[in-house]
Amino acid sequence: MPLPPSLPVFDPRTVPVIGVDAHLPRVAPAEQRPDALRRRFAAPPPWAPEIRREPKFADRQPARAAVLVPIVLHERPTVLLTERTAHLSTHSGQVAFPGGRTDPEDADAAATALREAHEEVGLEPEAVEVLGPMPVYVTGTSFIVTPVVGLVRPGAPLTPNPHEVADVFEVPLDYLLDPSHHQRHLLSWQGQQREWFAMPYQDGDKMRFIWGATAGMLRNLYRFLRA
Repeated sequence: MPLPPSLPVFDPRTVPVIGVDAHLPRVAPAEQRPDALRRRFAAPPPWAPEIRREPKFADRQPARAAVLVPIVLHERPTVLLTERTAHLSTHSGQVAFPGGRTDPEDADAAATALREAHEEVGLEPEAVEVLGPMPVYVTGTSFIVTPVVGLVRPGAPLTPNPHEVADVFEVPLDYLLDPSHHQRHLLSWQGQQREWFAMPYQDGDKMRFIWGATAGMLRNLYRFLRA
């Protein structure tokens, strides 16, 4: 979740943590298995996303987009994420799902998500079983994003596009669906407050700081699977 140009450059990791949701129940391992995920998307229970819209902090025209939430079907399922290159005009250097703007030729959000995933990381659409969309998430930069959840065949070849993607990595799904790893951060600036989720993950010797819109969509996935 990038901040307005009027705000100083800052490291989101240094912004105070105001809470960790360790009191909330995690999603049971059995509910994270492929068949359970298929059943949940085929017959969703009544539920409401926790976050639908971030406070607007960029003066730009709204644009539709879609991202792929790729769950890789290892024995312990993981979520495939990217680190965006530093030179991109929006969300540079941040952890993100593969995805981007909707093209007029895209049939639906799933088509956008699969096309963008192929362009960004080389993931072939044939390697993805689309489960379905999540509710729209509107970012503070006016992107109207539809997250599309898909199951990815383990070992599917990846060829990251160096212009857009600095790194590709995976985080265990059960880690992201455990609220004891969900931090709440709060930044005050000129009388306004910005709050967001973060899910820091230690990946070997590198800390993957998942925050902002990506963390918000993962939080909504948690709520969907716990409903």
